[in-house]
Amino acid sequence: MSVFRLLASRILFSALTLLLVSVLIFLILEVLPGDVATRILGRDATAKALEVLRSQLHLDQPALVRYFHWLGDFLRGDLGVSIATGRPIADVLGPRIVNTLLLSLFAFVIYLVLALVPAIIQATNRGKTVDNVISVITLVLLSLPDFLLATMLLFLFAVAVPILPALATISEASTWQETLRAMVLPAVTLAIMMAVYAIRVLRDSLIEVLRSDYVRLAELKGLRPRAVLFRHALPNAIVPALNVTALNLGFLIGGVVIVERVFSYPGFGTLLIDALQLRDIPLIKATVMISAAAYVAANLVADVLAILLQPRLRASR
Repeated sequence: MSVFRLLASRILFSALTLLLVSVLIFLILEVLPGDVATRILGRDATAKALEVLRSQLHLDQPALVRYFHWLGDFLRGDLGVSIATGRPIADVLGPRIVNTLLLSLFAFVIYLVLALVPAIIQATNRGKTVDNVISVITLVLLSLPDFLLATMLLFLFAVAVPILPALATISEASTWQETLRAMVLPAVTLAIMMAVYAIRVLRDSLIEVLRSDYVRLAELKGLRPRAVLFRHALPNAIVPALNVTALNLGFLIGGVVIVERVFSYPGFGTLLIDALQLRDIPLIKATVMISAAAYVAANLVADVLAILLQPRLRASR
């Protein structure tokens, strides 16, 4: 029952967080100068036309009423209409979200390899040359800005050694081979950016677990070192790294703006930047809320997994 209460409290906290985010988004966009109706119809619109449109958009109602109206529509899946294109926001977001999810999935697979392999090598060779070399490499990569890492990979694999396309432009007409090839550079960039945070956490956690009594007992029973590592040590060492992985999952959904911009990838992050530049208020609200929901959901999943996979955490709670 205590575990159920703990899970319920996590879910409630996540819901309250999203509610607070929605309030902040609405308030920030409310104080922006300009009138949405004027931007839609143009400066030459008549007063009557502006009045009718404001009524349709509920702009003639108090801010609190408009907030709850917008929140209710969002919860029902009605994201509104884009000011810039005049199309339903759901139709605009759909292809971009699919593109970002494909890129995120590809990047996450690479991330798992880049995070697990170096961490295991470091933990099993603690204090040796290979451990120090990997630590230095991760620190260097950690200090690089996102755009610089993306630009370096772009120059290396698209200019110096032109084996990959410089622009990750894809369309409905692209074959899966063309799509996969176009996503390699942005996916590798995202994977490296995420892995440098996880390697250190997983390395330290794995070293701690390898020193534990139950791992030593498994070794004394005559189990092979590989079996001890992958059956007993690694599953327990991964738990502390779940929060880092969750943050990385949230980053994949909402924080790939720079990478998508560098490689001209038509994803969710690029759409958010375009909406900000065009002052497309309904689209900004929708994209920011979806990003926040993905980020919160990723952290919620990490908390739930940590509770379910770590009995000591359940007992302490």
